[in-house]
Amino acid sequence: MIDVRTVPSDEPPATDLVAAMVDEVSELYGRIDVPGAPTATPEDFSADRGGAFLVVFEDGVPVAGGGLKRLGAGACEIKRMFVVPDARGRGHASRLLQGLEDEARRLGYAIARLDTGKHQPAAQAMYERAGYAPIGNFNANPFASFWGEKKLSS
Repeated sequence: MIDVRTVPSDEPPATDLVAAMVDEVSELYGRIDVPGAPTATPEDFSADRGGAFLVVFEDGVPVAGGGLKRLGAGACEIKRMFVVPDARGRGHASRLLQGLEDEARRLGYAIARLDTGKHQPAAQAMYERAGYAPIGNFNANPFASFWGEKKLSS
């Protein structure tokens, strides 16, 4: 059974999934959680700040996660999307992205933005298939090469 639900961003499994994501992409780009890079902290994902963190569970096991961060002016940013290696290829990334978009709509956001780097062409392709159009560098992410935006209809 597949279940997508909001979880506390400052506790496992959210913190475990974010740590695994940071470790994996750090092999591609070097450490990404450095001063000057856009933030993606548990506080950014907290409901108090207009954020959320979602986890995909497969048969009760957390297999994917990602967060929403408030940008202001009706926009949010999707951050730290990650699918555990053993669960890849089963549609969890698309399922997670859809869940994050649905949560963004529920929170009242009209626009979702995201980014990805040059060493993640599959992620960029998935975002473009999902309707994210290229935009300018909205977040000054030094590791990104693609910045996308999608208008969220109700």
